Amino acid sequence: MPADRSVAMHPKAIEIVQTMMRSLPDGNWRAIAESLSKPFASPMDQWHLAQRIADGLIANYAAKFERDAADPATGYREEVVLQLLLKPATGMALENKLALPAIPSTIVSLAGDHPRISKGAMSFQYHEFQQRLTRHVKRHVPMWQSLQSAKQKQIELAEKRLRSHEFKATVLTSFVRNQLIDQVYLPRIGDNMAKQLGALGDNKRTDRMGLLLLISPPGYGKTTLMEYVANRLGLVFVKVNGPAIGHGVTSLDPSEATNAAAREEVQRINLALEMGDNTMLYLDDIQHCNVELLQKFIPLCDATRRIEGVWNGQSKNYDLRGRKFAVVMAGNPYNESGERFQIPDMLANRADVYNLGEIIGDSREAFELSYLENCLTNNSVLQPLSRCSNSDQRAVIAAAARETTEGLSLESNLSPDSVQEMMSVLTKLNRVRDVVLTMNREYIRSASQSDDYRTEPPFKLQGSYRNMNRIAEKVVSVMNDAELQTLILSSYQQDSQTLSRDGESNMLKFKELLGLLSEEEQRRWNAIKSTFSQKTKLKGLSGEDSTAQVLGSIMSLRDGLDAIQNALLAATSQRTIEAAKPQVDPRVVVQHSVPRVMTELIRSQFQLLYDGLRPLLENASQQTQTQERLRAAIEACLQSYRLLEKEASEAEESE
Repeated sequence: MPADRSVAMHPKAIEIVQTMMRSLPDGNWRAIAESLSKPFASPMDQWHLAQRIADGLIANYAAKFERDAADPATGYREEVVLQLLLKPATGMALENKLALPAIPSTIVSLAGDHPRISKGAMSFQYHEFQQRLTRHVKRHVPMWQSLQSAKQKQIELAEKRLRSHEFKATVLTSFVRNQLIDQVYLPRIGDNMAKQLGALGDNKRTDRMGLLLLISPPGYGKTTLMEYVANRLGLVFVKVNGPAIGHGVTSLDPSEATNAAAREEVQRINLALEMGDNTMLYLDDIQHCNVELLQKFIPLCDATRRIEGVWNGQSKNYDLRGRKFAVVMAGNPYNESGERFQIPDMLANRADVYNLGEIIGDSREAFELSYLENCLTNNSVLQPLSRCSNSDQRAVIAAAARETTEGLSLESNLSPDSVQEMMSVLTKLNRVRDVVLTMNREYIRSASQSDDYRTEPPFKLQGSYRNMNRIAEKVVSVMNDAELQTLILSSYQQDSQTLSRDGESNMLKFKELLGLLSEEEQRRWNAIKSTFSQKTKLKGLSGEDSTAQVLGSIMSLRDGLDAIQNALLAATSQRTIEAAKPQVDPRVVVQHSVPRVMTELIRSQFQLLYDGLRPLLENASQQTQTQERLRAAIEACLQSYRLLEKEASEAEESE
């Protein structure tokens, strides 16, 4: 409290109190002072009583001190209450001790379209402003905070329901923008994106249309590449999982999905259509989707850019003309956990198709180099090189191919010892790369064949970036050739174990491609191919069918004939070799080129075959066209027996 027991008040507040004191009878003022001076349960009770007294006095005597409507007496209510409480109780002097600045009633030179501003001026009343400010702080601010909190809760619920964080395109830390991507993939993908999204400049297309279709075996980075493109273009990346949709879904109506996972993926498609702008719809592994579902995208990929969808249970026609909306599909045309890949012709005609698993045009060098560039981060020795510039990476890879550091100039400060160790590892990775490329070509060649024309079991071991990276992480500079070959074999043996019954045939084919088959493995591989060819020819015939049984018997006899023919050829070849040797003994030894027992065996087999097949031949003229072909096959088989018997007899007589 001030030493002179005085309080600074606004002059008008003091004037109001003094006016009320002059207007009130002395008895009334003493009654007010006594009522305010008695003990109260709490200071707030005393304050509230003083407020009610002040409100009554101001209302009754306002006419005596109300001279400016813009500055009403009610604005000084709190100061009047304070005077009523302090003056009777403490006897403090209420004086205007402060030189308060004049508060303008009008503020000029304002710009804006606020309702309180008129012709660049706004009337201002301090107490009214304080009231509005208090009301704003106590009422509107809490309401606004409650609104923001409710909105945040709704956003969190929507994010949980839609999983919108999954639509943000993120680039993997292991992504390598290699020479193949820079020089081959990005220019082609960029041309398609310009067709679908539009481009800057005077030459931009006005008819946005098209589809980007990426195909390759698994492991070539189709999804990673498109997520990188979406990230750089600032597009919302909506990825749809084809295997989750499955072959049972044929509609874009989520309610017609066969299971919860498929319903969620179909809902994503409709969400992408609903967003419309700055969106990339990416359908992955479309080989697992029904052709009828893919047909729904045909009008979206032509100049009409329309598609029928379903949002919140209501059918909706989406018109995406002029919108920045891109459609990308990816799949494996060579294998679908089965063997087929189907895409509607009209959709394929609207698509730019690129195969990431094969050499595109004259990009052989970049394609082969990409295997080495992508595996740098997987090998501990090569990781420092992966952090260097692309030019340094390619320079070291080229030096490893030349097996010399002559002429090698690097921008980075790699030590000579580390460079030598890197070159040693890269030399071995070149061998691994050649093997993986061989497997890749054979996988694609085998998968591209129809089962009707196969002469050996399908080859399912792959040669993708994943295979290369898996082997590269285990390669060290001190490995010799035998250890490296063992590492490659063991890696593919692990892969073959996932093929179940096809594992043996695939490993034998793998060794055949690398020239590693032993004699025993070669015989086993020949037997597998022979059995496979036989089953292919009998494909579609039931084992209980009489025709199938007869054909099986004929093919077994043919195999016997082939075995006899091979034995004869081997005997003849051996005799020719022995005849070419110098004659040491002048005696002449006469020996049958074909043993008599073999001749008798052939004759007996011929007679048994003839007696067994004669009834079939007699009834063949009365059977169907299939049996006519059977008759011709039997006749050809018998003719082969006759020729073989004749050759055996002539060989016997010549002796």
